[in-house]
Amino acid sequence: MIIALYIILGIIALIIILALIAPKAYDVNRSIVINAPKDEVFKYLTFIKNQNDWSPWKKKDPNMKQEFIGTDGEVGFISKWEGNKDVGTGEQELISIQKENDRIEVQLRFFKPWKSQSIGYYTVEELNPNETKVVWGFQGKNPIPFNVFMLFFNFEKAVGKDFDEGLTSLKHILEGK
Repeated sequence: MIIALYIILGIIALIIILALIAPKAYDVNRSIVINAPKDEVFKYLTFIKNQNDWSPWKKKDPNMKQEFIGTDGEVGFISKWEGNKDVGTGEQELISIQKENDRIEVQLRFFKPWKSQSIGYYTVEELNPNETKVVWGFQGKNPIPFNVFMLFFNFEKAVGKDFDEGLTSLKHILEGK
């Protein structure tokens, strides 16, 4: 009985130690250069429904159920989805269009396969009048003790490849290819 107690205490201590050293926040992003004017790229990205044309998750479930609330391209617009196991269930709300900072932010709320919230963002930077750098990413917090999972899962690699795929599709659309 005492041995079992020591084992349980040891497991609890290990979880506490891992929770203290595991990452408590994340910021995954990728970038691409698009041969199009910055204003054109920025305007396109403000319309959430445009994601249906280039999102890697829409490709993973082209039959996902979608619902839209509000006016697309305006703060407060909400896009809800319910899809297969690859895309899950969730919603995103357009929370900020910062023309002066060339940044767009959405609140991502995931319900299935697990509950979480993140801030998704796009930034655009003019490299020259016909060349724009786009950064697509999302960031959030890993609450204790769930942050321990991040020690064993390469979040950057898993989500990063989807961002690369999406940005490549975005580039083809905006360059007219």
